[in-house]
Amino acid sequence: MDNHDDLREFLVSRRAKLTPQEAGLPDFGGRRRVPGLRREEVALVAGMSAEYYKRIERGNASGVSEAVIDGISRALHLDDAEHSHLYDLVRAANAGVHPQRGRPSRKVQLTPSMQQTIDAMSTVPVFVQNGRLDAVATNRLGHALFSVMFEDAHPPVNAARFVFLDPKAQVFYRDWEANARQIVAILRAEAGRSPYDRLLSDLVGELSTRSDLFRTLWGSHDVREHRTGIKRVHHPVVGNLDLTFQGMDLSSDRGLQMLVFTAEPGSPSHDGLQLLSNLANTGAAAHAAAES
Repeated sequence: MDNHDDLREFLVSRRAKLTPQEAGLPDFGGRRRVPGLRREEVALVAGMSAEYYKRIERGNASGVSEAVIDGISRALHLDDAEHSHLYDLVRAANAGVHPQRGRPSRKVQLTPSMQQTIDAMSTVPVFVQNGRLDAVATNRLGHALFSVMFEDAHPPVNAARFVFLDPKAQVFYRDWEANARQIVAILRAEAGRSPYDRLLSDLVGELSTRSDLFRTLWGSHDVREHRTGIKRVHHPVVGNLDLTFQGMDLSSDRGLQMLVFTAEPGSPSHDGLQLLSNLANTGAAAHAAAES
């Protein structure tokens, strides 16, 4: 991953999405040679010289301040995730500055106390992942919910590989295309935070080589936070489930996010989740009895 190219391509992609009217600029008509805003228009709205903005867009971020980043973010109407991503890209491209929040390419495991905590959350599925979307840990119900992801998978089990390379994902996720877009946007944001993560670079390279859709979506430079939303899945045992998820960063384990899934009480999804929980507990009890 070239940090300067990433900064340039991200800024180009964002200004291409914005019209002069949306930026609060007059449109004098005539043919525009580029989609969206011109670089001079971004600079005008951001309150800087055109030459300075052009230098930044070329990937030369030396000395760029937070105030400048804020100005560009306002000019391009960036949301919170995009603003954070721009900050990360500028920091990574800034000559001589090594990213402070970059995550090492190493295997991260939960502490025993944290694993004990998620195991105690027995009525809801819990799935813990790192920034590359490797499955770091689950509780029993979380493993049962995502059982198809773990089937025949070589460690580390990875949500992105599952979505783009395993045909079962298109059956499991009822809105598979939306999930595919979300996966890429999450990995894009992680690439900005951790530009020197070799395992992440290898993952992106593998998916770009093996999936035309991933390669296309990666080129869009969209980023997204993964905090809350709806997962609509088709479980092979209990059928369709509509689940709300909440994502929480684990401060005790740097770089890990815990996803907790719930269903609306009294809904068919709640009943299906309860059935899945009973089956998972029964299977675990039978396994324990067989080993005793």
